[in-house]
Amino acid sequence: MHQHLSQALQTFQRDQAFNAADISEFSPADFRHGIQWLLSENLADLAQALADAGLSLHPHSEDILAMAGLLAMTREDWPLAVELLQDLYTVQGDNAPPMSYQMLARACFCNLDRAEAARVLTAGLQYWPQDAMLLEELSCLGPEFNLAALSNYQH
Repeated sequence: MHQHLSQALQTFQRDQAFNAADISEFSPADFRHGIQWLLSENLADLAQALADAGLSLHPHSEDILAMAGLLAMTREDWPLAVELLQDLYTVQGDNAPPMSYQMLARACFCNLDRAEAARVLTAGLQYWPQDAMLLEELSCLGPEFNLAALSNYQH
């Protein structure tokens, strides 16, 4: 890990606060590595604080949106997870990988919006028509969504 990042994270862990000058120099990749390191140390609350700081400095970063979205999912904050993962999807555009569609669909499903989950998976299948993970997720939604989504997908 980058020396400056490592020192800032150790200070953060000790003081439970970030030095604004330190974190303003972090790149999105630095935030991602820091969040991963904090999670590996079982410091989820600190990882969340770092993700929040990263979002405030780099609101359109794929790295930070992905990590913040996954953190929201682990906390079962489904509305926030949907919002962050939709932002990630928007940033990625046509380059969104299957995993982005899958995570957004799961967040929608857990947020009790099965129809939106089906729509997200159908959109993913337009770009990734043979992706087994997306097909499996779609089949788990139930036959009414599976058939409607596939009929839309095939047209």
